[in-house]
This record gives sequence, structure tokens and C-alpha cells, in this order.
Amino acid sequence: MEKKTAIIIGAGPAGLTAAYTMLRETDCIPIILEENNFVGGISRTVRYKGNRMDIGGHRFFSKSDEVNELWNILMPMQGKPAYDDAVLGREKELPNGGPDPESEERVMLLRDRVSRIYYLKKFFDYPISLKAETFKNMGFVRTMKAGFGYLYSSVMKKKEDSLRNFYINRFGRPLYEMFFEDYTEKLWGRNPENISAEWGTQRVKGLSLWGTVKNVITKPFRRGGKVETSLIEQYLYPKRGPGQLWEIMAEEIEKAGGRIIYGSKVVKITGENGRITSVTAETEGKETEYSADAFFSSMPIKDLIASMNDVPEIVSATAADLPYRDFITVGMLFDRLNLKNETDKKTLGNIVPDCWIYIQEREVRLGRLQVFNNWSPYMVSDPENNVWIGLEYFCDEGDDLWRMSDEEFISFAKDELVSIGVIDEDAVKDAIRIKVKKAYPAYFDGYENFSVIREYLDSIDNLYCIGRNGQHRYNNMDHSMLTAITAVRSFSRGDSDRSDIWNVNTEKEYHETKKEGR
Repeated sequence: MEKKTAIIIGAGPAGLTAAYTMLRETDCIPIILEENNFVGGISRTVRYKGNRMDIGGHRFFSKSDEVNELWNILMPMQGKPAYDDAVLGREKELPNGGPDPESEERVMLLRDRVSRIYYLKKFFDYPISLKAETFKNMGFVRTMKAGFGYLYSSVMKKKEDSLRNFYINRFGRPLYEMFFEDYTEKLWGRNPENISAEWGTQRVKGLSLWGTVKNVITKPFRRGGKVETSLIEQYLYPKRGPGQLWEIMAEEIEKAGGRIIYGSKVVKITGENGRITSVTAETEGKETEYSADAFFSSMPIKDLIASMNDVPEIVSATAADLPYRDFITVGMLFDRLNLKNETDKKTLGNIVPDCWIYIQEREVRLGRLQVFNNWSPYMVSDPENNVWIGLEYFCDEGDDLWRMSDEEFISFAKDELVSIGVIDEDAVKDAIRIKVKKAYPAYFDGYENFSVIREYLDSIDNLYCIGRNGQHRYNNMDHSMLTAITAVRSFSRGDSDRSDIWNVNTEKEYHETKKEGR
């Protein structure tokens, strides 16, 4: 009997996980069509002159035991100290018999999570904490406004018909204006009052100022039971960046009989009688038609619908109006930063310990800053003497930032760092710019009528939409992986209902919280 085949569009976390799961659990052969010449999508690792860049920053943390187990199969957790931990004498609880990152490549590092907000040229905890330092940095007037603003919002709740009101209900208007409004507008290109509150429920579940207050008050009295811990303190991370894991998974897929066809852009999807019959992909100027029993799509829904035939006009128009934000990152190499490490955390070169720094300064368009040294010392060619950072900008394809040449943009980014006191004028030793299209599916414009699109896609018997862009949902890696695993099993069972796939990451708890005994 001839084996079934499945076409998978996209070799990002969702597409690769679908193929990997298919080969492990079914007799179906996956064929992945990947537009680019690399795997991992936005989760890839970019190599540049001995240094590596994580596009967007990807902590490996999941509440899903299944996802954690899959990661562990491909890249076991370290059993011996990483380079910087060994040099600095930082101790961590490591499993016996795990690989040594100093001599082995397939290894996950256990890293400490430090993320802070840079505002008023000072550091604040992320999320905001109730420390004396927080009040000192805010100043007396801002602190009083924040306190009374929160008390007012606790009594006078706003209707949660926008992201603005979602934040104000949880933090009060003064804190919202200080720590949420500007960054959100940088990210999405519009004020939070014009963004659906659904983004808040998707990304900041469970977080509120009251939650912070409650944790501070009750912490001395907790002896057991379950408590909510927000924004995990440690995470796993591949030695050479997130792309390393996806490259390993791609190798395993091909070893097991799956195919990955690179540089292959899907340009046409043909359907008939409620089923997809074939997809046509362009590779090096030549079009090839692929038939299969099932089709799994992680391509942007806007492009998916535009490629299909006989789509109802209302679906086509709604999909064409789906919004996205594009992404530009600049890798920059320095001897040092002007930011001082005033924490109790030891680092190589005594640099700041942050993985991410959220830039809230209003006068710059820079959104976030990554310090790759702190993600993994193996991302930097000389981690003791160089600081390798990533500057993150959010934009729209074709806007003024997107149209700048690489040289113009690098100069622009450098000037922004100088203006907020992060570096000196002559500090940059080297730099590279990377552009990413459709990095963030957005929750406004055509998204208001997304149910029309979903209903149509669900009516197609052998089509499964997976991943961040495949579902137009701001999923993390683990959720994208879970949509793929769920979809493969749905296909294997012959289910007609797609609810389980769409319901991944709709739980009420925050996506990076876990229940722990104390």
C-alpha cells in the first residue's frame, strides 16, 4: 500500500515540528516547502564573523511536558558548567550525566533570566516590582501619581474594549503611560486604544499590580501549595542560539525520510469540492506542482488566502486586510557599553546582566536591546572582551525605516544609542542589519472579522493551519509547536473539527507562568 504524503508550507518551528511528529507517529511522509535557504523562520540564528544573532530573542521555556521532552531529546540539558559560569564561579543545579558545553555541541544551557526596562536613563524591573529602588528611580511625584492612579483604577473599571483599557484596569493610568503606552505603540505602530484587548489576554495573562502587591505581602507566610510565578527566572537555551535546535530537527527529519525543499515559494493553492488538491511552488524560477493527502500551512494567512482559488469575496477581502508588523534588528559589536552593572549578578567583563532591555525612552524608536553575551557565551567570539548586542526595531514594510540602506540604518541606530547614553560616539566596532517580513501578526483592522477567515479555512477538509503566522496569533515557540503536534494527531485520527488546534494558547494563565510549590 502506497504511503500517504503531506505538504508542509514553511520550515519554522511549527512546520518542522509537524514533520518531525508525523515521522514519529504516522506512516505519512512529509515534504516541507521552505521559501528561504534556512530553517527556523524568525527563530533562526544568524552568523556574522564568528558572532551569532538570535532574531527576536527566544527563551526555551514551556508548561508543556511534551514540548520539554522533545527539546530534551534533540538537545539535552547541560551537565557541566558553561564557560561563563565556570569562569565566574556561578553555581547551578545541573543534571548528572548531562553533556559538557565546553566539549559538546548538542546541549541546552540553563540560563538566568534578567529583563529590565530602561526609562529616564535608569533601570526598572520587568515587570514592575515594588522595590525601594523602583520608587527612588520614579521619584516622589511619579510614585504618588502611580499609587493613586492604581487605587482609582481598582474602583472605576473601564470596559475592556481596547488594549489601553486592559492595561489601565490592571496598573492604573499613570503606570500605563509610563511603562506600557510608548513601547506598545513602538511595537504595533498605533496607540493601544486602537488595538484589541485580546492581545493583552494573549501576552500578559495574570499580570497586574495587585498580583505584584499580593506576592510581596504573602511571600513571608507561604509554606506550601500553589502560587503563580510570572516570567520565569531561568530558561533553557541552545548553546549556539535557537536556530541550532531547528537545524538539528531538520537533520533528523531528513534522516527519517522527510524532505525539505529550500528556496521554494508557494505561489498557488488549488482546491476543489472542499479539499486542497495541490500546491504550486516556485524554485529557482521553475514552478512545480505538488499533490498530497494533507496540507499543513504555517505561511501568513494573508498570503495563504491570496494564493487560493474560488475563495469567497468576504474571506478574501478580510484576509487582505489582516495587519502585520515587520522587524529590523541590528547586531553591533563593542568593547564596552556605558551601562554599568549595579546589580549583584556577576558577568564576564562586568557588563549588565540583562538578556533583554526594554527601551521606554520616548525620543528614540528603538524598542528592545538584546545582550547576546548573556543568552550564551558561545554566541560571541570573544565574550570576555567584546559585547555583542542586538537592537530591535518594529516597522512596516516600505516605511521610512524599511527603506533606509543598511549603512544609513546602522548609523541611525548608533546615534539613538548615543542619545540615550548607552554608548559613546566612537564605540561601534562592527555591525550588521537584518530585515524580517511579517514577524508579528497584529490584532486590529481585518482581525476584527477573523472568525470569517477561520470558518472558511476550517471548512477545507485536508488543510491544517499551524504556527504564529499560520493562525495569525502571537504564539511563542512552544505554542507554535503544540499547534503542529495537535494538527498532526487530528489528521491521523481523521478529525473534522479543528477546535483543538485553534485552542492552543487560549488558557487563562500567562504564557510564561507556571504553578510551583513553595
